Amino acid sequence: MSFMPALIVVDMQNDFCPPNGSMAIAGGRDIVALINQLVASPKFALKVATQDWHPENHVSFATNHSAPDNKPYESFVVVKNLVGHNPEETMRQRLWPVHCIQHTKGADIIEEIDQSRFDIIVKKGMDSRVEMYSAFTDSFGNLTAGSGGVNIDIDQVLKTHQITHVYVVGVAGDYCVKDTALGSARAGFVTYLIADAQRCVDPEGWPAVRAELSHGSVNVISLDSEEARQVLEI
Repeated sequence: MSFMPALIVVDMQNDFCPPNGSMAIAGGRDIVALINQLVASPKFALKVATQDWHPENHVSFATNHSAPDNKPYESFVVVKNLVGHNPEETMRQRLWPVHCIQHTKGADIIEEIDQSRFDIIVKKGMDSRVEMYSAFTDSFGNLTAGSGGVNIDIDQVLKTHQITHVYVVGVAGDYCVKDTALGSARAGFVTYLIADAQRCVDPEGWPAVRAELSHGSVNVISLDSEEARQVLEI
C-alpha cells in the first residue's frame, strides 16, 4: 500500500489550554513539544490544524439554555438534526462553558504551536444549531462543508492530495480528537491517534475511548511506535 501521510492537529486553542482557558483541559500545554515535533516533520504531505469557531449563540453553550438544566459539563440538551433537514432525528448533547467564540483570543491557536507549517486550518462548529466535534462531520454525520458549520471539506481536501494515512493529535482526546479520528477512518483513511499527544476532558474515561476508537478502526499508537517513527525525523 502506498504511504502519503497527513497530520491533523485538533483544537490547540487558548480556551482549551491552561492556565486561562475558559474550558482548559488539564495537561493541554504539556503536549506542545510532541505536537511541534510532528508539525516540524517534512514527512507529512499535508499538515492541518482545526479550530472550534463558534458564534455566541451556539447550542453547546450552557449559558444559552434555561436553568436548572444549564450547568456546564453536567447538563445535556436534546438537539434536532436541522442542518440535515431531518428534525425528527435527535441527539443528547453535553453543555459546555462558553468557548472559542469567533474572532476572540480564546479561539486563537496557542502561540507555542508553529502555525507557519500548517497548509490548511479547518474552522468548525460555525453553525449555531448543531454540535461539531469532528473536523469531518457534525454530530449527526452531515458531511458537506457549509452544512454543519465547517469552512473546508477536509475529506475532499485529503483525497485531492492523495492522502492515504492520517495522524491525529490535540485536544480533547475524548471529544474532538476522538471524533475527528473516527471521521477520518469512516472516510477511508488509515487513521492513527497518537495517545502521547492528546489530553482528555475526562482522563478516567480514556480506556472506554480507546475501545470506541478501536471499534471504529482507529489505531491508537504511541510516539515510539513504528507507525509514529515513519513520520518523525529521528
